[in-house]
Amino acid sequence: MRILIWGAGAIGGTLGAYLIRAGHVIHFVDIVEAHVRAINQSGLRIKGPVDEFTMAAEARLPDQLSGKHGAILLCTKSQHTRAATESLAPFLADDGFVMSVQNGLNELIIEEIVGRERTLGAFVNFSADYHAPGEILFGGRGAVVIGELNGAITPRLKRVESIFRDFDENTLVSENIWGYLWGKEAYGAMLFVSALTHQSIAEALSDARYRHLYIRAAGEILSLAAGLGIEVYGFNGFEPASFLADDRAGINLSLDTLVAFNKVSAKTHSGIWRDLAVRKRPTEVVMYQPILAQAEHVNLELPLTRRWIQMIREIENGAREQSLANLDELNAEFA
Repeated sequence: MRILIWGAGAIGGTLGAYLIRAGHVIHFVDIVEAHVRAINQSGLRIKGPVDEFTMAAEARLPDQLSGKHGAILLCTKSQHTRAATESLAPFLADDGFVMSVQNGLNELIIEEIVGRERTLGAFVNFSADYHAPGEILFGGRGAVVIGELNGAITPRLKRVESIFRDFDENTLVSENIWGYLWGKEAYGAMLFVSALTHQSIAEALSDARYRHLYIRAAGEILSLAAGLGIEVYGFNGFEPASFLADDRAGINLSLDTLVAFNKVSAKTHSGIWRDLAVRKRPTEVVMYQPILAQAEHVNLELPLTRRWIQMIREIENGAREQSLANLDELNAEFA
């Protein structure tokens, strides 16, 4: 299977480099000229505690692409999903598919453009960061799950599974990929709250002064999912069932496990924090727009979710600094 990876950053670059090393035919598309040039000239370098290697690879800018492709892995940031899918659609074979390997519920956008039957879903929780043109930090392993949007176990899905296992031998196939995607939304809410500060993920989730904020942030998303009849799955220590049952001992155990999981990763802070503090660019906060829309549809308020989204926007716009004072502000509002 010849695979086109659209977006050669943290997720796409890491995944693609491993698949090339395993012998798969991979082509990259990226919008960053310096990154494309570095890959073509010097290869794609993966560094970090998990592995260290450089793979010769081929990358193009979108306007340099031609032909039809049967398998396209979309690995862009959530906010670029619609534009990227519209750009790649002319290059997708009639019997091909686009798989979202991203954060968020981007399958909803992709299927709108290329059709549900040509859309696959994926959930990933490995740690990686784009560090420089041609260079990706692979900070730590994490859950990898793939699935058809309708829950079917199809031949193409099994074929993709065999390919993904060349990246992570523990890749799972799920009949409920939406359950994992919603789980990541709930966990992601905690990461967004942590990015209001300069604390690492482990520091944030272990800080007793603010732990109730993280619990509520995840709980609002999980309550919405439950109201919509979605069974949410956990991963890497995150246990949605404990949050939904308001099992305080189980919740604290889940958070302590997440702290331990993140302490061993070379990626200490979330990509959200890195976007704000290092790269000075918008985050993937748009991935919560479908969440807010569905909350309005069922008349669920999600007050903390709306507030931290507002704060993230203010940091993006330069109207607020990243600081623990932001959590003190939330503490006063949501005591």
